[in-house]
This record gives sequence, structure tokens and C-alpha cells, in this order.
Amino acid sequence: QVHLVESGGGLVQPGESLRLSCAASGLNFRLFAMRWYSQAPGKQRELVASITSAGTTDYGDSVKGRFTISRDNVRNTVALQMNSLSPEDTAVYYCNVRYAGREYWGRGTRVTVSS
Repeated sequence: QVHLVESGGGLVQPGESLRLSCAASGLNFRLFAMRWYSQAPGKQRELVASITSAGTTDYGDSVKGRFTISRDNVRNTVALQMNSLSPEDTAVYYCNVRYAGREYWGRGTRVTVSS
């Protein structure tokens, strides 16, 4: 059973940074692309960043240059370093993997950016 657990969210002020982490289990982690999604209040879930099994990364337009996704294939974790946070980044952030034809999600970690 694939299991994803996010951590690292919290309340920060505009301009500050946060580092999210997602711990994965139940799959051969190094073989799968991993993704971070965000869902702001009243909005649809949207893709923030992705990283392939080979380490190739891609980002949503709104976070390019501010967020960095990375993976640790020893610890089976994927991280999202978020810099220069703004109130528009306030959302619940979810870790995602597509495995055996299914989408798996964690329960999310809440990020609130407010002064």
C-alpha cells in the first residue's frame, strides 16, 4: 500500500521561506516521478512542481524561480523548498505519485502566508 505523509507547513510572513517534505512508502520510490500540488481556499488543486525518476524538474509558472523540488532516493522523500513566499501561496500542499494506474495523495500540509 502506497503511503504519502507531508510535513513542514505552517504560518509564515510574506518574503519568508518554508521547506515541505513528503515521506513515501509502499513503492520502489526511485522509479517514480513525484509531484507537489497546492489547493488554495475555494480553488481547484493545481500542480506546483514535479520531479522525474531521473531528477528532471518542472514548475508551475507562479512558482518558477522561487520554489525548488528535490528528492532523496535513500530516505524516500521529496522536498519542496519555498522561498519568497507571498499570501497568494497560501494553500494546502499535497504530495502525489502515480503508481500502478492510480493516483496516490497524502493528507496535505497547510501553508499560510500572512503578516
